[in-house]
Amino acid sequence: MNTLTTTGTATVLDRLFAAADLEAANPVPWPLDTPITEATAEQRAEALAEAYLPISRSAGHLLYTLVRNGRPETIVEFGTSYGISTVYLAAAVADNGVGHVWTTELSQTKVDAARDNLEQAGVGGHVTILPGDALVTLAEVRGPIGLVLLDGWKDLCLPVLRLLEDRLAPGALIVADDSTFASMADYLAYVRDPAHGYVTVDFPVEDGMEISCRA
Repeated sequence: MNTLTTTGTATVLDRLFAAADLEAANPVPWPLDTPITEATAEQRAEALAEAYLPISRSAGHLLYTLVRNGRPETIVEFGTSYGISTVYLAAAVADNGVGHVWTTELSQTKVDAARDNLEQAGVGGHVTILPGDALVTLAEVRGPIGLVLLDGWKDLCLPVLRLLEDRLAPGALIVADDSTFASMADYLAYVRDPAHGYVTVDFPVEDGMEISCRA
């Protein structure tokens, strides 16, 4: 079975990608006097509550494939946004017949929208959305964690990984989106240092993905 091709899931993904394309063509202007690089996570979440910031379709298909193949029982996502990537993860869990997605989002606007989108896609029962600061909410998720998607604020990807590290299963996959962004430099330096226990590869999808295996 491929849940991605069912009417409900495909319709939701098509709608979300269309909305994301429209938003990208008319991006939400940064409304604060404080530069985005100096704003707090809370300020960024509120200011960009209408910004989709999605993964690409090819990245979504990659996530689906990784989950189907690895069959992780616990999946953690940092950065739900409107739930596009979450739909791909949850669809794979549904088709595997095993596993659960724990995802976290700071913007309540996006939490509410993602919850509705997941229900409309028919995969809401496979997902728990944790509203709030990821460094707090993800401390509650029990291991072993088989797959992590890091797609929130880039300066927080390394702190989130470090928070989860002692709960990662041997062989766990960590997928970091937008690896070409300059703000990912510290994260990339960390996972690419063999002393930290990862085997990692830069995967060529839109904006880049760093896929790391916990050795």
